Amino acid sequence: MTKCESELLKKVERYENAVHELKAAHDDVKDVLTQSILFDRWSELGTPLGFKAEKGADDDEPNRDLAQLNQQISAMSESWSH
Repeated sequence: MTKCESELLKKVERYENAVHELKAAHDDVKDVLTQSILFDRWSELGTPLGFKAEKGADDDEPNRDLAQLNQQISAMSESWSH
């Protein structure tokens, strides 16, 4: 295997890893947003029926998770720009 082929294989491997991480981050964000939307919708529908919706102590967790994901995505973007 030539040096050029070896470097190409390394870059393809980095690319595949980055795509995998990006898909995982996308799924995490989608899950957080879906949970929030479903809770808000349930709250809207339940209030007139006498149900009281209360978010648990994990209210800040999705925002913290989103901030971490943004940092990871930024880091991945920076690594790919080099």
